Parts: sequence; C-alpha cells; structure tokens
Amino acid sequence: MIPNITRGSRMSGLLLYLASTDADKTKNSHTDPHLVAGDAAIMAWYDDGVLDRDDAVAIAKHLDQPRKSFGVEIVQKDFRWDAASKQRVENGHKPADVWHCSLSLRAEEGPLTDQQWGDIANDFVDAMGFTEASGKAQCRWAAINHGTSENGNHHIHIAVSLVREDGTKASTHGDYKKAQQSCRALETKYGLEELSRVHSSRGYDRAEKATAARDDREMHRSSLARKVRASASASGYEAEFVRRARDTGLLVRPRYAKNTTDVVVGYSVAERPAGGERPIWFGGGTLASDLKLGALREEWPDTPHLATEAAAEWNAAARNKRAVSRTGLENTTPPPEMWVEYTRNAAALADQLRTIPRDDHATWAKAARDVSGAFAAWSYRLEPTPGPLAATAAELSRTAQLRAPRQHSKPVPLPSIAGTAMLFMAASSKNKTAAQTALMVQLINTAFAVYEMHAQSGRTREAQRIRSVVEQQLAPFTGTMPKPVPVGAGQQPAPEAGVPPRAIDIARRGMVPIRPGSVLPTALTPATPAKTSQPGRRDAGPRLDR
Repeated sequence: MIPNITRGSRMSGLLLYLASTDADKTKNSHTDPHLVAGDAAIMAWYDDGVLDRDDAVAIAKHLDQPRKSFGVEIVQKDFRWDAASKQRVENGHKPADVWHCSLSLRAEEGPLTDQQWGDIANDFVDAMGFTEASGKAQCRWAAINHGTSENGNHHIHIAVSLVREDGTKASTHGDYKKAQQSCRALETKYGLEELSRVHSSRGYDRAEKATAARDDREMHRSSLARKVRASASASGYEAEFVRRARDTGLLVRPRYAKNTTDVVVGYSVAERPAGGERPIWFGGGTLASDLKLGALREEWPDTPHLATEAAAEWNAAARNKRAVSRTGLENTTPPPEMWVEYTRNAAALADQLRTIPRDDHATWAKAARDVSGAFAAWSYRLEPTPGPLAATAAELSRTAQLRAPRQHSKPVPLPSIAGTAMLFMAASSKNKTAAQTALMVQLINTAFAVYEMHAQSGRTREAQRIRSVVEQQLAPFTGTMPKPVPVGAGQQPAPEAGVPPRAIDIARRGMVPIRPGSVLPTALTPATPAKTSQPGRRDAGPRLDR
C-alpha cells in the first residue's frame, strides 16, 4: 500500500474534486464517489451513497469548522524554481491547514470492500495521531473512495483538518516516514501485499508514462538505465565506462565540482534526439540509486593514471568530441575460453548464494547488480526492442538498490561474473550461440537464487515479480537458443500467494464502520489561545490524485 501526502488550504476545493464525476475536471475518471470512513459525526450523517456537489460542500464545511471558529492559521514554507541558480529557493509561506493522503494498492491486488477500506482508514488516522487515540482532541476527517486510477490502482483519499476540535494544531512532523511505517504495519494486519522495507527502485512520473505511450516507445529512463547498467557492468574502469556508454548511442555529460573542470562528481545521460529536438537529460541517480557515479566507482580501481584518463574521456564527452583512447577492452574480442570461465563462475555464484544469510542485504544487492548488468548487456546486443532480457534486467535491478545502503556492511566476496556483461557487449554478431546458452542457464539459476531469497524472507511481491519474468518470458526465450536447456532445473517453485478479492459491486460493500463516540459534533471549546504555526518542514505542492 502506497501513501501519498500533500498539503493545501482549500478543504472545499479538495472535497469537490474528490466527489466530482466530471471527466474534464479530474485527472482520473471518478465513478461512484462515496464515503468509506470519517469522524463519528460525518459517518452518522452520511451513508455509503454517491456524493454530489452539495454533499462535498457540507462535508468540507464540517471539517473546516474548528479552524474558522478559532481563527487558527497554519502555514508552511513555500518554494519557487529559480532559473538562474537552477534550484528551488524559499518564496515566503503559504497556508497549509488541509492534510490530504491517498492510500493506493497495486492493480494486481484488486479492490477491497468498503468495510476493509474503512477499517484501514480508521487505523491509519489513529496511527498518524489525528484522532482521540493520540490522547489529544481529534481532528475532523473523511475518507472517500471514487474508483480506480488510470493505472488500475484501487485507492482511497483521506482529508484531514489540521486544527483539532479544541483549537490546537496537529503535528505533521515526520508524517512522510510515519505514513510509510503505518502502511507497512497495515499490510501485515490486513494481509495486503507487503512492500519491501529493504529494496527501493525509482518511480516514474505520470507525464513520462503518458508521453512514452503517445509516442509508442519505451520510457527514456528505462532505456537509459539499461544502457548505463550494461556499460558500467562491462567496464573495468571509469574511462572505459564513458566510452562504452557513448558507443551505445547515449549522450553523456559530466557534472564537475564547483570551480573545477577536471573533478567529476556526477553525470547525466540522454538519448540522442531526432533532428530539431532537444535531448532530455537524466542524472545517474535519477535512473537508479546504484547508478550514481559514487556507487559505480566502488566497483572500479582508483589510481592517478586512471583518474586522469577518465577526466579526459569526460571532457571529450562534454564537448561531444571523439573518444580520447580507442585501445580499451571494449575494442577487443574476448577469447572463447572466457565464456567457459564465466559460465563456471556463474554456476559457482548460484551455489554460493544459497549459503548467504537472507539478511545480508549488501551481498544480495551486489549479486543482483552483477546479474542485472549481464542481462542488460545481453539485451543491448540481441534485442532491437525491449524483450525478456530487458525485463529480467529491470526486475533484478530492483534488488540491487537498497533504501539505506550506508546501514549495511560490505558484501562478502563472491565468484566474479562482472565480465559476463563484457562478453555480451563484445559479441561479434547478434546470432545466438551455444556458449551463450550455457552461460544463460547459470545466470537464470542465479536469478532463481535471488527469487528464493525474497520468497524465504516473506517479500512476496519481489519474489513473484522475478519468478514471473523468468518463467513467462525467459523460459520461452530459451527455446530459441541452440541446444535448449531446461530452465530452473531442480528448482521447486514456491506456492502461489493468496489472491485478493476481485471487483466488488456496490451491493456487496458491507457495513461501513462507524467510529465510537457521539454522532454530534464536539462542542468547540479552545484548549489554549490560537497562534500562528511555525513553518512546516515539508513543502510538497498540491496533487490531488495518484
């Protein structure tokens, strides 16, 4: 379950949006907007019928009444984009008394009943400290369900007034972290798909997806990440990485330390644009956390000579000039013996991984990074458009990214397969060979080892995604290889996870839970004189839907 928090100041505007069914005024098509939970008075006045404009205005008036009665003002810092400095700068303060959070499930989980959503919403606002369960006066709130998102995600929206019924202000300190922690606990309590506490991949912006769909192409970030990952995995040092990345057709530019032209601290890449168009640049860290330059450098040797060579290649890339050197390994053909060597290493890696503790996250991330890089390089060599190799690389790359890498120790030594990406990148043709088949079988075994680690750790989501891509996409792909080898021989697939309830119609919603307490609004008696709040720490702009 994914929480998304925004702040604003117009409770009526938010409620009107959530209750609207006008497709021209909403980002998603809202159908059947109705309450699933709220404070006791709200749930006594309204049933689960469809909300209209008058209902939205009345609910907003009820939620906003304490703020207006006590004259309490809540503000937070405002920011604007400064084109000159290319960064956000403070722009005074803005009202922020409305707290809004959507709770969203993946499309594959299907919808929940209103009773389930109501229970989840009540537990969530309790955990966030907005109700009397906190030992303080309650905030007024309401939770609305208005159908699935454009991506098929079932979700609800929770609107909370941050002025409590005694005129005090609800604290939102650490609300982003607290919301994530609350969702992890609710996933366990209600048997929902548990999102990983360890691994985290970058999300994609809605506009980015829409543009790719309109142009009938892969998203730029997916393509860039795969090419960068393949180039990095195939390279033995930094200068070679720059040359390989440029050889894949990428535009590459360095980010220099302030007041220097030879100290590179980051990089950006872009697909080469069509004539008349401008390139769209992405920093390495926006592609994936393990593709930051600092993370990549951990895999390469660091000497004065290599640093000088890398700086020269970065400078050439920045000026779009030819590579400084053409004598690197990227221009040589590996001997056949190397295919045998790395096939043996991959087999040894798969065996050793099954002895690694499941909580040694750094070692598992390192192994997943290497295998993902091999599949990414193979995809670049064999797939004109993204296929099963690209999909496998993408799924394994999720495990290669840790939410808090500094909290983990160094990975233990493992059999090296870093050179497998180099072999695929250097393949002399796009024809499939028996040597590739032998190596692929061992890489698939390694992918299954990563799958087993997730399954045994209770991370069903990650396990099922890896299993699905291996069984449904890689297995048919092996049939096109010379001398096909059974995929995952000797592996016993884990039992299927329970399937959540599917579509539930209005007649089967069940009883909407009502909070204990009086059905009448609490008498508005101030606890302390109202004061203007200090600026909040968060500055998230309003976004009303996922």
